[in-house]
Amino acid sequence: MLRSSADSPRTPTTLSRPVAWFLLAFGVWSWFIWITFVKNLWKDGSGLAFDDAGDPTAYFWVHLLLAVASFLLGTAIGVIGFRGVRALRRQQVQGADRHPADDRTDAAG
Repeated sequence: MLRSSADSPRTPTTLSRPVAWFLLAFGVWSWFIWITFVKNLWKDGSGLAFDDAGDPTAYFWVHLLLAVASFLLGTAIGVIGFRGVRALRRQQVQGADRHPADDRTDAAG
């Protein structure tokens, strides 16, 4: 029997450090690459992006749509990575605040 998510408690998920940094780097890289692409698309002189009258062609609109979708996906992926890095740093700070004596258990207990 399937249970709805409302029936089960939510548990936090933590990304590993390499995955969090990879996602953050991917988001930054995506913005860098696609901004460069849009600048080059806008200045296109080959006749692909703009016709002889200077009007945008289908090539221009399709590639602009691809760039916008990539901006959105890159942003979402980068935000996930940023939150993962931030959560790992919070855990690291919380771990540093703990004293080693707090982790010991009484062997007689």
